[in-house]
Amino acid sequence: MHAIAPPSSNNFNCFTGTGARPTLARVRRRFIQSVYRSDSVNFPNGVGLSRADWQSTCAILASKVVSQEQPTDKPDTGSGVANHFPAVNGHKTAIDLDLVPIETADNSMSSSISSNNKPQPKPLTITDLSPAPMHGSQLRVAYQGVPGAYSEAAAGKAYPNCEAIPCDQFEVAFQAVELWIADRAVLPIENSLGGSIHRNYDLLLRHRLHIVGEVQLPVHHCLLALPGVRKEYLNRVISHPQALAQCELTLTKLGLNVAREAVDDTAGAAEFIAANNLRDTAAIASARAAGLYGLNILEDGIQDDSSNVTRFVMLAREPIIPRTDRPFKTSIVFAHGKGTSVLFKVLSAFAFRNISLTKIESRPHRNRPIRLVDDANVGTAKHFEYMFYVDFEASMAEVRAQNALAEVQEFTSFLRVLGSYPMDMTPWCPSGGD
Repeated sequence: MHAIAPPSSNNFNCFTGTGARPTLARVRRRFIQSVYRSDSVNFPNGVGLSRADWQSTCAILASKVVSQEQPTDKPDTGSGVANHFPAVNGHKTAIDLDLVPIETADNSMSSSISSNNKPQPKPLTITDLSPAPMHGSQLRVAYQGVPGAYSEAAAGKAYPNCEAIPCDQFEVAFQAVELWIADRAVLPIENSLGGSIHRNYDLLLRHRLHIVGEVQLPVHHCLLALPGVRKEYLNRVISHPQALAQCELTLTKLGLNVAREAVDDTAGAAEFIAANNLRDTAAIASARAAGLYGLNILEDGIQDDSSNVTRFVMLAREPIIPRTDRPFKTSIVFAHGKGTSVLFKVLSAFAFRNISLTKIESRPHRNRPIRLVDDANVGTAKHFEYMFYVDFEASMAEVRAQNALAEVQEFTSFLRVLGSYPMDMTPWCPSGGD
């Protein structure tokens, strides 16, 4: 998930499947690396593969075979081909595959291996070239918060029967996936009432994880307190800043002119009240949090708008192979340093190809926050530099999306594909319960 670099003739095309498929003999002489990297993307003029071809060659497309001889400490086998320790999908494998040439007709290779008392290597299979399929198995999914948080519910919706791993900060959830403690992370990116979660936009750029899916979760807030506590006893209400903002008008209508304090997450607010026996404090959280921490529901459904929904993204170490048999969404981030006219040209690259943009978010450029513009007549002007995050409805397997990004790259100083992933197409209804 790097910045897109100019196409290289050595790149194995991951979007169209063009180029000769490596033979077993070529595999033995080459080094295996990850292919779906947005910093080395070719943009051809056609997909050229049927759905069946996509499925049958998925693992090959997920692994890039390039000529890169790596010297090792192991002796040569005698055929001029050195043994190598392969890196599958960009990571060194825990098992040395010991790829050796096929035995010759005089069986000299077999005798050589037998004399060294080495076991015969098992045949190279497609599972050696790709990650093991995770769907259908129990995934470890990191989320920010404690049990009862909305992020935990989103993780359960995205990956049913998963093992949810709570994290105290968004940053920790990113690192849990990077360090192989978790297989996925499910993190909120925007809310229909509170807007974007800017912290996670910044973390998407800082870390090298890939967006592999999205899920939209209706949010149903409740006012929770210890058993026996009534609303008139309350002196403060605590919750996540987004939850406080989403319930601001309702709290006023309830006559709760109390202090409102922000904490790390909604369920964490409920846990804090229960752990400290706070009888003058209420929390805004889910009904499930009330059951987990022994609190009563003073008011149900206190969000200012019943159509309150939060969009979450699923993150993984490796991207998924883009497809065209279902609606896909692609997320990118780019920067430019030539004023607003360039932004218009960038957006036009999508408009001319009838690609719908679903979101555009600007964030100040951390490394270069201020841009100076010198003019002999008016002096020096100072402008903020921005990073632009864009979501558009198209798959990177589509020619129009590939061509659009090829054109965008011409106008930008930085471009990175955050992920191309299936859209959440589940039926939506206003939140009516946990």
